[in-house]
Amino acid sequence: MNLLALSWKNLINKPLSLLLSLVLFSLGVGLVSLLLLVTRQLEEKFEKNLAGIDLVIGAKGSPLQLILSGMYHIDAPTGNIPISEVRPFLNPRHPLIQRAVPLSLGDSYRNYRIVGTTSAFFDLYQASIAEGRSFENAMEAVAGAEAARSLGLKIGDTFHSSHGLAEDEDMEHEESTFTLCGILKPTGSVADQLILTPAQSIWTVHDHGSVFDEAEAEPHEDHEDHEAHEPIDIAKPLTDYPDKDITSLLIQFKGRNIQTLNMQRSINENTDLQAATPAIEITRLYTLMGLGADALRWLAFVIIAVSGLRIFISLYSSLKDRRYDLALMRTTRIFMKPSPKGRRETVDGRRWTGR
Repeated sequence: MNLLALSWKNLINKPLSLLLSLVLFSLGVGLVSLLLLVTRQLEEKFEKNLAGIDLVIGAKGSPLQLILSGMYHIDAPTGNIPISEVRPFLNPRHPLIQRAVPLSLGDSYRNYRIVGTTSAFFDLYQASIAEGRSFENAMEAVAGAEAARSLGLKIGDTFHSSHGLAEDEDMEHEESTFTLCGILKPTGSVADQLILTPAQSIWTVHDHGSVFDEAEAEPHEDHEDHEAHEPIDIAKPLTDYPDKDITSLLIQFKGRNIQTLNMQRSINENTDLQAATPAIEITRLYTLMGLGADALRWLAFVIIAVSGLRIFISLYSSLKDRRYDLALMRTTRIFMKPSPKGRRETVDGRRWTGR
Protein backbone atom coordinates (compact mmCIF):
# COMPACT_ATOMS: atom_id res chain seq x y z
CA MET A 1 0.00 0.00 0.00
CA ASN A 2 1.56 3.32 -1.07
CA LEU A 3 1.58 6.66 0.74
CA LEU A 4 -1.43 8.12 -1.11
CA ALA A 5 -3.58 5.12 -0.32
CA LEU A 6 -2.60 5.27 3.35
CA SER A 7 -3.39 9.00 3.44
CA TRP A 8 -6.79 8.46 1.86
CA LYS A 9 -7.65 5.65 4.26
CA ASN A 10 -6.61 7.87 7.14
CA LEU A 11 -8.88 10.70 5.95
CA ILE A 12 -12.00 8.62 5.45
CA ASN A 13 -11.48 6.83 8.75
CA LYS A 14 -13.34 9.73 10.45
CA PRO A 15 -15.80 11.00 7.83
CA LEU A 16 -17.71 13.37 10.13
CA SER A 17 -14.54 15.14 11.22
CA LEU A 18 -13.41 15.41 7.60
CA LEU A 19 -16.81 16.78 6.54
CA LEU A 20 -16.78 19.42 9.27
CA SER A 21 -13.31 20.58 8.28
CA LEU A 22 -14.24 20.80 4.61
CA VAL A 23 -17.47 22.69 5.36
CA LEU A 24 -15.66 25.25 7.53
CA PHE A 25 -12.94 25.80 4.96
CA SER A 26 -15.42 26.05 2.07
CA LEU A 27 -17.56 28.49 4.04
CA GLY A 28 -14.63 30.79 4.68
CA VAL A 29 -13.38 30.75 1.09
CA GLY A 30 -16.91 31.15 -0.27
CA LEU A 31 -17.65 34.09 2.01
CA VAL A 32 -14.49 35.91 0.94
CA SER A 33 -15.22 35.25 -2.75
CA LEU A 34 -18.84 36.36 -2.41
CA LEU A 35 -17.83 39.52 -0.58
CA LEU A 36 -15.30 40.44 -3.27
CA LEU A 37 -17.79 39.80 -6.08
CA VAL A 38 -20.62 41.74 -4.43
CA THR A 39 -18.35 44.68 -3.63
CA ARG A 40 -17.06 44.79 -7.21
CA GLN A 41 -20.53 44.59 -8.73
CA LEU A 42 -21.87 47.30 -6.42
CA GLU A 43 -19.02 49.62 -7.35
CA GLU A 44 -19.62 48.97 -11.05
CA LYS A 45 -23.35 49.63 -10.69
CA PHE A 46 -22.80 52.83 -8.72
CA GLU A 47 -20.28 54.08 -11.25
CA LYS A 48 -22.46 53.23 -14.26
CA ASN A 49 -25.55 54.88 -12.74
CA LEU A 50 -23.65 58.10 -12.11
CA ALA A 51 -24.13 58.72 -15.86
CA GLY A 52 -21.97 61.84 -15.74
CA ILE A 53 -24.39 63.65 -13.41
CA ASP A 54 -22.66 66.50 -11.58
CA LEU A 55 -25.47 67.80 -9.36
CA VAL A 56 -28.91 66.74 -8.15
CA ILE A 57 -31.42 69.39 -7.09
CA GLY A 58 -34.46 68.58 -4.98
CA ALA A 59 -36.38 69.40 -1.82
CA LYS A 60 -34.69 70.01 1.51
CA GLY A 61 -33.77 66.88 3.42
CA SER A 62 -31.00 64.30 3.47
CA PRO A 63 -28.47 64.75 0.62
CA LEU A 64 -27.83 61.01 0.51
CA GLN A 65 -31.56 60.30 0.32
CA LEU A 66 -31.84 62.78 -2.54
CA ILE A 67 -29.08 60.97 -4.46
CA LEU A 68 -30.44 57.48 -3.76
CA SER A 69 -33.99 58.40 -4.78
CA GLY A 70 -33.14 60.60 -7.76
CA MET A 71 -30.32 58.58 -9.31
CA TYR A 72 -30.55 55.02 -7.99
CA HIS A 73 -34.29 54.88 -7.21
CA ILE A 74 -33.77 52.89 -4.02
CA ASP A 75 -35.18 55.33 -1.48
CA ALA A 76 -38.22 57.55 -0.97
CA PRO A 77 -38.05 61.07 -2.44
CA THR A 78 -37.39 64.01 -0.13
CA GLY A 79 -40.42 65.86 -1.55
CA ASN A 80 -41.52 67.92 -4.53
CA ILE A 81 -40.28 71.27 -5.77
CA PRO A 82 -42.20 73.83 -7.87
CA ILE A 83 -41.06 74.37 -11.44
CA SER A 84 -41.10 78.11 -10.82
CA GLU A 85 -38.10 77.69 -8.49
CA VAL A 86 -36.02 75.58 -10.88
CA ARG A 87 -36.96 77.45 -14.05
CA PRO A 88 -33.47 79.02 -14.40
CA PHE A 89 -31.83 75.56 -14.42
CA LEU A 90 -34.22 74.36 -17.14
CA ASN A 91 -33.18 77.18 -19.47
CA PRO A 92 -31.56 75.50 -22.55
CA ARG A 93 -29.30 78.55 -22.94
CA HIS A 94 -27.88 78.36 -19.43
CA PRO A 95 -24.16 79.25 -19.58
CA LEU A 96 -23.06 76.50 -17.18
CA ILE A 97 -25.57 73.66 -17.61
CA GLN A 98 -25.35 71.29 -20.57
CA ARG A 99 -28.32 69.07 -19.68
CA ALA A 100 -31.06 69.29 -17.04
CA VAL A 101 -33.29 66.21 -16.71
CA PRO A 102 -36.43 66.60 -14.56
CA LEU A 103 -37.83 63.67 -12.61
CA SER A 104 -41.33 63.24 -11.18
CA LEU A 105 -41.43 60.33 -8.73
CA GLY A 106 -43.94 58.80 -6.35
CA ASP A 107 -45.96 56.30 -8.43
CA SER A 108 -45.28 52.68 -9.31
CA TYR A 109 -46.70 49.66 -11.06
CA ARG A 110 -46.31 46.29 -9.31
CA ASN A 111 -43.27 47.54 -7.38
CA TYR A 112 -41.57 49.00 -10.47
CA ARG A 113 -41.21 52.76 -10.29
CA ILE A 114 -42.89 55.04 -12.80
CA VAL A 115 -40.69 58.04 -13.55
CA GLY A 116 -42.03 61.17 -15.20
CA THR A 117 -39.27 62.77 -17.26
CA THR A 118 -38.36 64.02 -20.73
CA SER A 119 -36.60 62.46 -23.71
CA ALA A 120 -33.30 63.81 -22.32
CA PHE A 121 -33.37 60.91 -19.86
CA PHE A 122 -32.60 58.47 -22.71
CA ASP A 123 -29.52 60.46 -23.70
CA LEU A 124 -28.36 60.60 -20.09
CA TYR A 125 -28.21 56.79 -19.78
CA GLN A 126 -27.50 56.14 -23.49
CA ALA A 127 -30.73 54.16 -23.76
CA SER A 128 -32.30 53.29 -27.09
CA ILE A 129 -35.59 51.74 -28.15
CA ALA A 130 -35.61 47.99 -28.79
CA GLU A 131 -39.32 47.66 -29.62
CA GLY A 132 -41.97 50.23 -30.45
CA ARG A 133 -41.18 53.94 -30.11
CA SER A 134 -40.53 56.62 -27.54
CA PHE A 135 -43.43 58.39 -25.83
CA GLU A 136 -44.99 61.21 -27.83
CA ASN A 137 -48.12 61.96 -25.78
CA ALA A 138 -49.15 62.08 -22.15
CA MET A 139 -50.09 58.70 -20.60
CA GLU A 140 -47.73 56.83 -22.91
CA ALA A 141 -44.93 54.85 -21.28
CA VAL A 142 -41.62 53.22 -22.18
CA ALA A 143 -40.47 50.28 -20.05
CA GLY A 144 -36.90 49.31 -19.24
CA ALA A 145 -35.73 45.91 -20.43
CA GLU A 146 -35.84 44.22 -17.01
CA ALA A 147 -39.14 45.86 -16.03
CA ALA A 148 -40.81 44.73 -19.26
CA ARG A 149 -39.46 41.20 -18.88
CA SER A 150 -40.50 40.79 -15.23
CA LEU A 151 -43.93 42.34 -15.72
CA GLY A 152 -44.59 40.57 -19.02
CA LEU A 153 -45.40 43.87 -20.76
CA LYS A 154 -45.89 44.02 -24.52
CA ILE A 155 -46.35 46.95 -26.89
CA GLY A 156 -49.92 48.22 -26.61
CA ASP A 157 -50.54 46.88 -23.09
CA THR A 158 -52.36 49.16 -20.66
CA PHE A 159 -51.99 49.44 -16.90
CA HIS A 160 -52.86 51.63 -13.91
CA SER A 161 -50.30 53.18 -11.62
CA SER A 162 -50.38 53.02 -7.83
CA HIS A 163 -49.66 55.93 -5.54
CA GLY A 164 -46.50 55.21 -3.58
CA LEU A 165 -43.63 52.81 -4.14
CA ALA A 166 -45.33 49.61 -2.98
CA GLU A 167 -48.07 47.59 -4.64
CA ASP A 168 -51.41 48.52 -3.05
CA GLU A 169 -54.74 48.04 -4.81
CA ASP A 170 -56.39 50.63 -2.56
CA MET A 171 -53.93 53.29 -3.84
CA GLU A 172 -54.39 52.49 -7.53
CA HIS A 173 -55.23 55.33 -9.92
CA GLU A 174 -58.05 53.56 -11.78
CA GLU A 175 -59.23 56.75 -13.49
CA SER A 176 -55.97 57.07 -15.50
CA THR A 177 -54.57 54.44 -17.85
CA PHE A 178 -51.03 54.18 -19.19
CA THR A 179 -50.32 52.65 -22.60
CA LEU A 180 -46.99 50.99 -23.28
CA CYS A 181 -45.53 52.32 -26.52
CA GLY A 182 -41.91 51.16 -26.28
CA ILE A 183 -39.35 48.91 -24.61
CA LEU A 184 -35.72 49.88 -24.09
CA LYS A 185 -32.65 47.85 -24.92
CA PRO A 186 -30.71 46.58 -21.87
CA THR A 187 -28.30 49.23 -20.60
CA GLY A 188 -26.95 47.64 -17.43
CA SER A 189 -28.08 50.74 -15.51
CA VAL A 190 -31.03 51.69 -13.33
CA ALA A 191 -32.98 52.56 -16.51
CA ASP A 192 -33.61 48.83 -16.99
CA GLN A 193 -35.74 48.79 -13.82
CA LEU A 194 -37.92 51.82 -14.57
CA ILE A 195 -41.10 52.67 -16.44
CA LEU A 196 -40.62 56.05 -18.12
CA THR A 197 -43.36 58.47 -19.10
CA PRO A 198 -43.60 62.21 -19.78
CA ALA A 199 -43.66 64.33 -16.63
CA GLN A 200 -47.04 65.62 -17.83
CA SER A 201 -48.46 62.10 -17.37
CA ILE A 202 -47.79 62.26 -13.64
CA TRP A 203 -49.58 65.61 -13.44
CA THR A 204 -52.52 64.19 -15.40
CA VAL A 205 -52.82 61.20 -13.07
CA HIS A 206 -52.78 63.28 -9.91
CA ASP A 207 -55.02 65.98 -11.33
CA HIS A 208 -57.62 63.35 -12.16
CA GLY A 209 -57.20 61.87 -8.72
CA SER A 210 -57.76 65.21 -7.01
CA VAL A 211 -60.86 65.88 -9.13
CA PHE A 212 -62.19 62.43 -8.27
CA ASP A 213 -61.67 63.05 -4.55
CA GLU A 214 -63.40 66.42 -4.78
CA ALA A 215 -66.36 64.83 -6.56
CA GLU A 216 -66.72 62.27 -3.78
CA ALA A 217 -66.46 64.90 -1.06
CA GLU A 218 -68.99 67.24 -2.71
CA PRO A 219 -71.36 65.04 -4.74
CA HIS A 220 -74.01 67.72 -5.13
CA GLU A 221 -71.80 70.27 -6.81
CA ASP A 222 -71.37 70.56 -10.52
CA HIS A 223 -67.94 69.34 -11.63
CA GLU A 224 -68.42 69.52 -15.36
CA ASP A 225 -65.56 72.01 -15.61
CA HIS A 226 -63.24 69.59 -13.84
CA GLU A 227 -64.29 66.63 -15.95
CA ALA A 228 -63.47 68.51 -19.12
CA HIS A 229 -59.71 68.32 -18.55
CA GLU A 230 -57.78 68.75 -21.75
CA PRO A 231 -54.68 66.56 -22.23
CA ILE A 232 -51.45 68.36 -21.44
CA ASP A 233 -49.24 69.01 -24.45
CA ILE A 234 -45.84 67.40 -23.86
CA ALA A 235 -44.34 69.37 -26.72
CA LYS A 236 -44.36 72.47 -24.53
CA PRO A 237 -41.35 72.97 -22.26
CA LEU A 238 -41.90 72.35 -18.55
CA THR A 239 -41.15 75.99 -17.84
CA ASP A 240 -44.57 76.80 -19.36
CA TYR A 241 -46.15 75.13 -16.30
CA PRO A 242 -44.77 77.16 -13.37
CA ASP A 243 -47.61 76.02 -11.09
CA LYS A 244 -46.68 72.34 -11.45
CA ASP A 245 -44.19 70.34 -9.38
CA ILE A 246 -41.37 67.91 -10.05
CA THR A 247 -39.37 65.80 -7.62
CA SER A 248 -35.76 66.43 -8.60
CA LEU A 249 -33.49 67.70 -11.33
CA LEU A 250 -30.39 65.92 -12.66
CA ILE A 251 -27.72 68.39 -13.81
CA GLN A 252 -24.77 67.95 -16.17
CA PHE A 253 -22.31 70.84 -16.44
CA LYS A 254 -20.66 72.03 -19.63
CA GLY A 255 -17.33 72.23 -17.86
CA ARG A 256 -15.60 72.60 -14.52
CA ASN A 257 -14.89 76.05 -13.15
CA ILE A 258 -15.26 78.07 -9.96
CA GLN A 259 -18.90 78.86 -10.73
CA THR A 260 -19.94 75.23 -11.05
CA LEU A 261 -18.03 74.32 -7.89
CA ASN A 262 -19.86 77.04 -5.95
CA MET A 263 -23.31 76.29 -7.40
CA GLN A 264 -24.15 73.64 -4.79
CA ARG A 265 -23.31 75.91 -1.85
CA SER A 266 -25.13 78.83 -3.45
CA ILE A 267 -28.32 76.79 -3.93
CA ASN A 268 -28.24 75.38 -0.39
CA GLU A 269 -27.64 78.76 1.24
CA ASN A 270 -29.76 81.09 -0.86
CA THR A 271 -32.81 79.06 -1.91
CA ASP A 272 -35.40 76.70 -0.47
CA LEU A 273 -33.94 73.94 -2.63
CA GLN A 274 -31.27 71.39 -1.83
CA ALA A 275 -28.35 70.49 -4.08
CA ALA A 276 -26.19 67.40 -3.62
CA THR A 277 -23.07 66.21 -5.43
CA PRO A 278 -23.33 62.49 -6.34
CA ALA A 279 -19.59 61.81 -6.10
CA ILE A 280 -19.40 63.14 -2.53
CA GLU A 281 -22.48 61.30 -1.31
CA ILE A 282 -21.51 58.00 -2.95
CA THR A 283 -18.06 58.25 -1.37
CA ARG A 284 -19.77 58.74 1.97
CA LEU A 285 -21.95 55.71 1.27
CA TYR A 286 -18.85 53.64 0.43
CA THR A 287 -17.42 54.64 3.80
CA LEU A 288 -20.55 53.43 5.58
CA MET A 289 -20.59 50.19 3.59
CA GLY A 290 -16.87 49.69 4.14
CA LEU A 291 -17.33 49.08 7.87
CA GLY A 292 -19.70 46.18 7.25
CA ALA A 293 -17.57 44.81 4.41
CA ASP A 294 -14.43 44.87 6.58
CA ALA A 295 -16.27 43.08 9.39
CA LEU A 296 -17.46 40.34 7.00
CA ARG A 297 -13.98 40.03 5.51
CA TRP A 298 -12.38 39.54 8.93
CA LEU A 299 -15.11 37.03 9.82
CA ALA A 300 -14.29 35.06 6.68
CA PHE A 301 -10.58 35.05 7.52
CA VAL A 302 -11.37 33.82 11.04
CA ILE A 303 -13.50 31.00 9.63
CA ILE A 304 -10.67 29.99 7.27
CA ALA A 305 -8.16 30.05 10.15
CA VAL A 306 -10.47 27.97 12.36
CA SER A 307 -11.05 25.45 9.59
CA GLY A 308 -7.29 25.17 8.95
CA LEU A 309 -6.66 24.69 12.66
CA ARG A 310 -9.41 22.07 12.75
CA ILE A 311 -7.78 20.14 9.90
CA PHE A 312 -4.36 20.35 11.61
CA ILE A 313 -5.76 19.10 14.93
CA SER A 314 -7.56 16.27 13.14
CA LEU A 315 -4.39 15.15 11.37
CA TYR A 316 -2.31 15.48 14.53
CA SER A 317 -4.79 13.42 16.56
CA SER A 318 -4.90 10.78 13.84
CA LEU A 319 -1.11 10.64 13.75
CA LYS A 320 -0.97 10.36 17.52
CA ASP A 321 -3.49 7.49 17.54
CA ARG A 322 -1.42 5.57 14.97
CA ARG A 323 2.00 5.88 16.51
CA TYR A 324 2.07 2.15 17.30
CA ASP A 325 1.07 1.21 13.74
CA LEU A 326 3.70 3.50 12.24
CA ALA A 327 6.37 2.15 14.59
CA LEU A 328 5.43 -1.42 13.61
CA MET A 329 5.63 -0.53 9.92
CA ARG A 330 9.06 1.03 10.35
CA THR A 331 10.26 -2.01 12.33
CA THR A 332 8.98 -4.40 9.68
CA ARG A 333 10.74 -2.41 6.97
CA ILE A 334 14.08 -2.42 8.87
CA PHE A 335 14.05 -6.17 9.59
CA MET A 336 13.24 -7.19 6.04
CA LYS A 337 15.78 -7.67 3.26
CA PRO A 338 15.45 -8.84 -0.34
CA SER A 339 16.48 -12.45 -1.05
CA PRO A 340 18.54 -13.53 -4.08
CA LYS A 341 15.45 -15.11 -5.61
CA GLY A 342 13.46 -11.83 -5.35
CA ARG A 343 11.66 -12.97 -2.22
CA ARG A 344 11.57 -10.94 0.94
CA GLU A 345 13.12 -12.68 3.95
CA THR A 346 13.73 -11.66 7.54
CA VAL A 347 17.18 -11.45 9.08
CA ASP A 348 17.02 -15.06 10.34
CA GLY A 349 16.57 -16.35 6.77
CA ARG A 350 12.91 -17.35 6.95
CA ARG A 351 10.67 -16.33 4.04
CA TRP A 352 8.31 -13.38 4.63
CA THR A 353 4.73 -14.36 3.91
CA GLY A 354 3.26 -10.88 4.32
CA ARG A 355 1.11 -12.01 7.24
